[in-house]
Amino acid sequence: MKKPAVLAAAFAATLLATPALADDFPSAITVSGEANVSAAPDLAQIDAGVANDAKTAKEASDANNAAMGKVLLALKGAGIAEKDYQTSRLSLQPQYGQNKSTGASPVVGFRASNRVTVKIRDVTKVAGIIDTLVGAGANDIGNISFEVTQASKLLDDAREQAVADARRKAEIYAKATGVTLGAPLSVSEGGGPVPLFKARMATAPMAAPAAVAPGEETLSVTVNVSWAIKQGQ
Repeated sequence: MKKPAVLAAAFAATLLATPALADDFPSAITVSGEANVSAAPDLAQIDAGVANDAKTAKEASDANNAAMGKVLLALKGAGIAEKDYQTSRLSLQPQYGQNKSTGASPVVGFRASNRVTVKIRDVTKVAGIIDTLVGAGANDIGNISFEVTQASKLLDDAREQAVADARRKAEIYAKATGVTLGAPLSVSEGGGPVPLFKARMATAPMAAPAAVAPGEETLSVTVNVSWAIKQGQ
């Protein structure tokens, strides 16, 4: 006979505790807002190199050093500052042949290669710099990437737009559920600039001038915002 009284007391205690829990954890509407901004890139980066084969390691290395020297002089002559080009890879590797009678793989020569990464701060000159590199002896033009260097200001504009987009969505939900928005409770950011556009160029010398299209870079921001809600008046 005492058990029902105990259960009733426990149930009453739960009801009394509910308002306190509601105060600690206010109801909210949480939505995501998105914004994209586009801008023409103002910086390009090219990866270029030279490779030379010879019977001995010294011959391959000497030939490669001379070839890269011509490439670097050409870059300087094209107006590229020394701070804007940097060696990115240097290698000297044996080349193996095939002895059909013994099945062995003897060393038949050596290949020396040298790669340099070049920053071009005027993207209208990219095609001309590629032609300069090829003309100076670069026989491997690698990745090209374009970048917006002043992305911070653009991202700040996108953040404002993303918050406005989040509020627009929250107001739709508030109206549909018969409540009004209160103060923001939390804001967090996700996402970021999309990957840089990259292109792979041919490794053989090009007879015609290089055709390069920088296009536009798109920067994206996503924010998650929670608003307190009040019962509609």
